[in-house]
Amino acid sequence: MTTFTALGDSITLGIGDPGPAGGWRGWAALLADGLPSGCLHNLATSGAQAADIERTQLPRALELRPDVASVVVGINDTLRPAFDPARIHGALAHVVGSLTAAGAVVLTMRLPDPGRMLGLPGSLARPLARRIHEINGAVDEVSQEFGALQFDAAGDSQVYDRQMWSVDRLHPSERGHRHIACHFHDELAAHGLPVGARPGTEPLSPPPRRRDEVLWMATKGTAWVLRRCTDLVPYLLAMAARECLRGPRPEVAGHGPPAPAPSCPPSHSA
Repeated sequence: MTTFTALGDSITLGIGDPGPAGGWRGWAALLADGLPSGCLHNLATSGAQAADIERTQLPRALELRPDVASVVVGINDTLRPAFDPARIHGALAHVVGSLTAAGAVVLTMRLPDPGRMLGLPGSLARPLARRIHEINGAVDEVSQEFGALQFDAAGDSQVYDRQMWSVDRLHPSERGHRHIACHFHDELAAHGLPVGARPGTEPLSPPPRRRDEVLWMATKGTAWVLRRCTDLVPYLLAMAARECLRGPRPEVAGHGPPAPAPSCPPSHSA
């Protein structure tokens, strides 16, 4: 039996991929089906940040003594004003290091740019892009230090295909979850771990209808936007204003191409 323990946030929880019997399935369940006698323990929770995984999910994961463990986190960290790259790096190092020391093969993922997925204007998208670069830099360093197997979703052009994402554009669709599962399956196979059949790439459920997308935005989507407007948007506006004043900064080497020069919106009098 292969014990697979998944740590993370709502992406690992499976949101965006409805299960055949209700609830959510997600990439972790699809990957577990492709492991010999795979036994999945999904510890992910919606809204989790790196500190939450270190504090609450890691102790339970170590009790389960997994053969394979995944650590996919960071989107929620980028969407909070109290963003601390050093603390995120420390939490990731503790989680991945502890799982590796316990004998698990650890899977990590470099995250795509949420600003690009959400279609934010450049002045708001750039601060988010810089944050995701910092998180991906931490993931790179920790993965290299502890020998974790990594899926570079940030550098995968297919990830930015609209079909890969659910209506909220923050969670993968069924196709997107299958894409993640297939990449991790390939990484495990290349590492020499016994694996079963590769997950299928094509969705088995029909994509959401336009009516479903409109309904989501009119109900849950509206509430989500309002919550973000009260905490994230003012902070992003302040970050964007600072960028406009000081001009563009060079990107960190290895974390993507240089960001375009800021385009500051004109001021408007009341």
